[in-house]
Amino acid sequence: MKFYKDRIELLEAEATKLQAKDRQVSIIRLITLASGVYLLYKGFQSEFWFLHIATIPVAIAFLLLVKQHGNIRWRSKLVGEQIRINKEELVFLTGNSSAFDPGDAFVAADHPYSYDLDFFGPNSIYKHLNRTSTYRGGQELADGLLNIQSKQEIEENQEAIQELSHQAEWRQQLLALGSIYPDSKDSYEALIEWSKHTPDRLSVFIRWMAIILPFLTVGCFGIYFIAQDQMFWRFGLLGVVINLGVLGGFAKRIKEEIISSTEIERILKQYAHMFTLIESTRFKSPLLNKLADSLKKERHQASKSIHQLSLLFGRMEHVANVFASPLLNGLLLFHLHVLDGLAKWKQQYSAQIAPWLTVIGKFEKLSSLANFAYNNPMFVFPTINDEHQIHFEDLGHPLLDKQKAVTNSISFADQRFFILTGSNMSGKSTFLRTVGVNMVLGAIGAPIFASKANIHPLPVYVSMRLSDSLTDSESYFYAEVKRLKGIMEALDNEPCFVLLDEILRGTNSDDKRDGTIEVIRKMAQKQAYGGIATHDLEVCKVAEEHPDILTNKRFEVEIVKDELVFDYKLQSGVCQNKSASFIMKKMKII
Repeated sequence: MKFYKDRIELLEAEATKLQAKDRQVSIIRLITLASGVYLLYKGFQSEFWFLHIATIPVAIAFLLLVKQHGNIRWRSKLVGEQIRINKEELVFLTGNSSAFDPGDAFVAADHPYSYDLDFFGPNSIYKHLNRTSTYRGGQELADGLLNIQSKQEIEENQEAIQELSHQAEWRQQLLALGSIYPDSKDSYEALIEWSKHTPDRLSVFIRWMAIILPFLTVGCFGIYFIAQDQMFWRFGLLGVVINLGVLGGFAKRIKEEIISSTEIERILKQYAHMFTLIESTRFKSPLLNKLADSLKKERHQASKSIHQLSLLFGRMEHVANVFASPLLNGLLLFHLHVLDGLAKWKQQYSAQIAPWLTVIGKFEKLSSLANFAYNNPMFVFPTINDEHQIHFEDLGHPLLDKQKAVTNSISFADQRFFILTGSNMSGKSTFLRTVGVNMVLGAIGAPIFASKANIHPLPVYVSMRLSDSLTDSESYFYAEVKRLKGIMEALDNEPCFVLLDEILRGTNSDDKRDGTIEVIRKMAQKQAYGGIATHDLEVCKVAEEHPDILTNKRFEVEIVKDELVFDYKLQSGVCQNKSASFIMKKMKII
């Protein structure tokens, strides 16, 4: 917390200085403008030609002040975003994650584990991890949580995340740069769609006409002002008409090139700033350097190319201005040059837009996981192996209060599948989720809530919280059977990590018991790692058939002074105590 508080204090001091500088430049700019107007006015009233000349440096000074003022405003916005980021982190550390996107768009009930383990949605893993600002960044983070990676990829991610975890200011700057004008799915997809259509450049003849016609038009008006010959004025007007006619022939192509002009221009500038930050940083991690270097291939830098595109879009938006457009195009065929510039840009760089934005997304994903590591310094990066070793010490759920959470150790070395029993509210489901969530986080390169861990990144399958599907006319039972069928088919191809919670609840007790036993036997035959929770103690007897594969684990409850006491500590063996009847009697139900 100290880091965030110190950053807020430092940034607020900088914001105050920028506000003062903003006021100073505004006043000087106003004085400069007034001086220029006064000199121009006096110049027309008198014969002193040097007054007209004096307006030139004043005009240049005014334009420089406008640019400086814009830079100060942009810097103020950046500092403001960084202040917001630090304040949100402080609030987050007190247990309030409401400021962050829960990733509702990624909820998928048919995914092998994400729905059952609450990776997306309110109070989800995604919501706690997400520190992305771009649409592509949010996608990359979600994709990372939805797909287990290879040993090499995980170790590369771990190294990158560990490096970024020590660069909090850099991470915040990346996040702030993308937050000033947030992009959206619509703007991202519009840009990608625009990049797919690469038109030919204007013909050589048209490009020459776009130079010659404006030169003749402006030349005629220039001669008129010098010689006061009305003929040249009429030639100039004719040139304006011809220029506008030429531009009209390209109106359809110009319309096709315009996409949300102002919004896209701002978002592209933002992307350019993010690219500049990445390109200008030299990392230690091979993965981070590989991503950064992909933005600097040959002599084309993503930052410069995207900035150039933002300028072209900024110029193109003036085509809709009823005052500026006729003047610019009548004299200079301005938008014809911009149209050709966009075509030239597309031919050179359009194929790179999607890969470049993917790089930003990957950096934001890794930065989010690094922020998670920074906020949880007691978490560890598991050792990754390819020998089917899975072992956790002092394992806890990452969303629980770290000071109050009860941790447990579990190893799959001697027996690779456990049968978990315990009374209601004893912690069975929470433990299954704890194992599953940390297994996934560890298998994408993130740190986990444990004191020590060694994992083999196996495919993860979970059946814990299915529901009836009214749309597909499926009962709960049928939905669960389909999930179990999918798990069995996956196990036919490779070893998997499987977690099941009280399966076959949609049938009678005898069917449920027999079916659960048969499922466990199949799991033992098919190289499944993981565990199953059940209330049926008879199911535990199946462990005797495969003592080298199956083991019984339990959570116990005690009645102390007429109150239930749960210690949430995992023990070996079958559950001995029951609580359902006690609770119902205490609540006077029975």
